[in-house]
Amino acid sequence: MSATTLERPAALTVRGHWIDDWRPEDPAFWANGGAAVARRNLVYSIFSEHIGFSVWTMWSVLVLFLGPAYGIDPAGKFLLTAVPALVGSTLRIPYTFAVARFGGRNWTIISASLLLLPAVLAAFLIKPGVSYGTLVALAAVAGVGGGNFASSMTNINAFYPDRLKGWALGINAGGGNIGVAAVQLVGLFVLAVFGAGHPGIVAGIYIPLIVAAAVGSALAMDNLSQVRNEKRGVRDAAREPHTWIMALLYIGTFGSFIGFGFAFGQVLQVQFHDVFSTPVKAAYLTFLGPLLGSLIRPVGGALADRLGGARVTFVNFLAMAAGASIVLIASQLKSLPLYLVGFIALFVFSGIGNGSTYKMIPRIFALKNPDDQHEARRLSGAVIGIAGAIGAFGGVLVNLAFRQSFLEYKTADAAYIAFIAFYALCVLVTWAVYLRPDRRIGTV
Repeated sequence: MSATTLERPAALTVRGHWIDDWRPEDPAFWANGGAAVARRNLVYSIFSEHIGFSVWTMWSVLVLFLGPAYGIDPAGKFLLTAVPALVGSTLRIPYTFAVARFGGRNWTIISASLLLLPAVLAAFLIKPGVSYGTLVALAAVAGVGGGNFASSMTNINAFYPDRLKGWALGINAGGGNIGVAAVQLVGLFVLAVFGAGHPGIVAGIYIPLIVAAAVGSALAMDNLSQVRNEKRGVRDAAREPHTWIMALLYIGTFGSFIGFGFAFGQVLQVQFHDVFSTPVKAAYLTFLGPLLGSLIRPVGGALADRLGGARVTFVNFLAMAAGASIVLIASQLKSLPLYLVGFIALFVFSGIGNGSTYKMIPRIFALKNPDDQHEARRLSGAVIGIAGAIGAFGGVLVNLAFRQSFLEYKTADAAYIAFIAFYALCVLVTWAVYLRPDRRIGTV
């Protein structure tokens, strides 16, 4: 069924899949069908982004299949998970541009289709005897999945009114983030049923899902003309100090989530090798943290809608510092139960912080441009892309921190200390810029 045959509000001007008049802040427009159109685009955006996250983080699972026959040490495996994180974070900037250049629907089709490349390559090329350089290249290609988040969030930000952005962006991102847990469950299934000798099956399972995401986006999503006409948004956003402040905070939230998602299984196997002696044993637990962190992300957005994003973010970073401290203590005591409690807390609070920080972005620019809603949406959409890219780079830093800590000290304790220090910095920045009474730009 063509998207043009779906029910639309009478006020919309539609050319093919392009909507020329979109006024989400107008209550009558929103009630007269605008909400339904936005919701439909949100559903298909979530599905495509979900598959993108799964492909992006697939190497968090695939490294568990790389046994002695591959001849790769733990440091080499951490590099294999850092590479897609690096490529994905880098691609988020051009993916943000792409929404304005091609249209949200059109780019979703393209970005979903691109996921076939890493899935097909991984399905057929990963086997004993493959060179390490080839594995690094395959991991790098999987980075295309990381860009989907930025374009998806930029697109959905334009569809929703300011009062609902925290919820909508939280649902969109949370549904995508669940892809991290989903691919780990797929990996657990393959390990349990087929064994560690068949990593290609993990990638192969996603091939028909990628096709379904591309086709669904083509049939049911829309482009917004006003977004396509928003020129120089990234250039103007780069001049805003708040862009870089929010990027720093997002390193702490999303960078932690995606970095831990990539590294958790490996850390368990290295730090508690006597308990997790086989990949399948580690896989039984690796999905739990990303799943909880993804499910709770919309809660962070909703709390920010109600209490203010800066307040929620401030308290959340305090909680993340406490969680990292618990992990550090558990590591020194070699207590697996306490270690799991601390790590799962990190996943949960990083999920809440993901939602609250993204709510802050449109609110900041709505306060800075109270009489120009279009300008606020233009800048916030660009900032979402920039912050998403830099925040994702935090996932690279997490994996490199673990790698260096294990290389230097044979333990991850130095990495945990670095995480605690960074969360403390984020607490101070959030308070100084957005909560200190004489510096506040408004209720963010």
